[in-house]
Amino acid sequence: MPQPLAIHSLHALAYCERLFYLENVEFLRVADERVYAGRRLHVELERNEDDGDLLALQLESHDLGLMGKVDCLRRRDGKLIPYEHKRGRSARSPTGQAEAWRSDRLQVYAYAALVEEHSGQKISEGRIRYHADNVMVSVPIDEEAHHLLRESIARARELQALVVRPPVTLNEKLCVKCSLAPVCLPEEARLGAQTLESPARIVPNSADDNSAPLNIAESRKTIRLFPADDDRQILHVATQGARVGRKGNRLEIVPPVDSVELPQLFPINEVGQVVLHGFAQISTQALGFCAQHDVGIHWLTNGGRYLGAWASGAGSVQRRIRQYKALTDPGFCLKLARQLVEARVRTQLSFLLRSSRESIRDQKVKDLSVRGESIAAIRRLLGPMSRARDLHSLRGYEGSVGASYFRALPSLISDDAGMEMKPDGRSRRPPQDRTNALLSFGYSLLLRDVLNAILVVGLDPSLGFYHQPRSNAHPLALDLMEMFRVMLVDLPVIASINRRQWEIDDDFTIAGRQVWLSDQGRKKLISIYERRKQDQWKHPVIGYSLSYSRLIELEVRLLEKEWMNEGGLFARLRLR
Repeated sequence: MPQPLAIHSLHALAYCERLFYLENVEFLRVADERVYAGRRLHVELERNEDDGDLLALQLESHDLGLMGKVDCLRRRDGKLIPYEHKRGRSARSPTGQAEAWRSDRLQVYAYAALVEEHSGQKISEGRIRYHADNVMVSVPIDEEAHHLLRESIARARELQALVVRPPVTLNEKLCVKCSLAPVCLPEEARLGAQTLESPARIVPNSADDNSAPLNIAESRKTIRLFPADDDRQILHVATQGARVGRKGNRLEIVPPVDSVELPQLFPINEVGQVVLHGFAQISTQALGFCAQHDVGIHWLTNGGRYLGAWASGAGSVQRRIRQYKALTDPGFCLKLARQLVEARVRTQLSFLLRSSRESIRDQKVKDLSVRGESIAAIRRLLGPMSRARDLHSLRGYEGSVGASYFRALPSLISDDAGMEMKPDGRSRRPPQDRTNALLSFGYSLLLRDVLNAILVVGLDPSLGFYHQPRSNAHPLALDLMEMFRVMLVDLPVIASINRRQWEIDDDFTIAGRQVWLSDQGRKKLISIYERRKQDQWKHPVIGYSLSYSRLIELEVRLLEKEWMNEGGLFARLRLR
């Protein structure tokens, strides 16, 4: 027997079928200020209980398959009347008379049916108090009301059996007030549909410069319902031997016993992630506390290698089924991989072109010939790369582009920064110069953020579309971080070197041919990286601004839309 439907889910169903699906099938909920205000209203009602009134009455019906809590049940003239309280305003008839919204009426119908079944008395009326305009609206309970309730319950059961989300509502006004708009992304879905109808409008003007894609949002004003920034902070516990624990409603970072530092306290609602470096520890109480508040936990080694993550949620099975079905299609994977690789390569090309113009203007680098050769080589590969017929050949083109890009890396660094900071190409495991040590640690920080976003969205990071499983790194995280390497790591790292922010001896540790960041160097790069994530950036296609930190999550959600018939916007970002 299926679980009974919560009556508030019928309210969501009448408001928007997609909202019902997200909340009651995929179990996604985001409590915004309107939700908290509604909860406060009901708490106040319970405190002001009147004699003879039954408040917060929990009822359930196996026959109807419903359960819910009646706000208030009163007896008037011998009749039982269920009351519902709403903090907002009532609807208005064409003549200006106050009336109930359709979703509120359905909710009252359901409460009336439960009261009728449990009391054995016929309920002919329900009432709704709208507190914003202080009006009471009477809702008649007749045969039509019972018929609409039965139809709604049947429709809710149909939606629960679906794997595919219902489409976004045609009524755009509903989306503006919806708490799940940052998850649903209805505006982006509508814009994506427009993009798919005219894909040529988002192709760059030419392949030999850094022209940004045309902004298709110009013909349709996109309302940003996705948060521009995440106010929560990321706690990097980089002191060896430090411990994270719980103290009331706060996380406490306790330094080692021989340290002169004092413990630090952070309210849990102000924390987005906890990152443990090296031998930092976390208690089981703190882990459980973080799980309750959806705070991700990540581990990195002292050398900067990403070890893994711990998250409380696993994502709904419907989302996993959709992902598996899409990413086991070779043709679909090739399409996504082309988009991804083009985004990375064009960003690399833009970075080289931008730095060339700055170097010529500032006369910081005397010889630009190597950089010019790399730019020319990348331009020649753009066309064949876009026509790659399989993932193997696409990886070959991307590898050639990467070799040209990193060949030009030393020329991106000002001569004033010193020869000690000039890299010799790209060396990974282990890094063999200071610049590569910075890049490797920065890429580990980026991998952590991308994986955290994947877990927040609810996708499976182990199933990607471009990278193959070859280490403990999740393929989907490796896929998505390709778009952000230049913007979030290469650019700020090279800029910090050119600003001579690094101490040659104190910020690095050299062991033979291996070069690592010291404790001081790691903390400095963490600070540079986290500041970069807070920079605002305007999406060239969607048309609104957001921080790089939020951009990572947005791209994960846009990727999911690619296999939900709402695609067209994934991997369209470009460095200007």
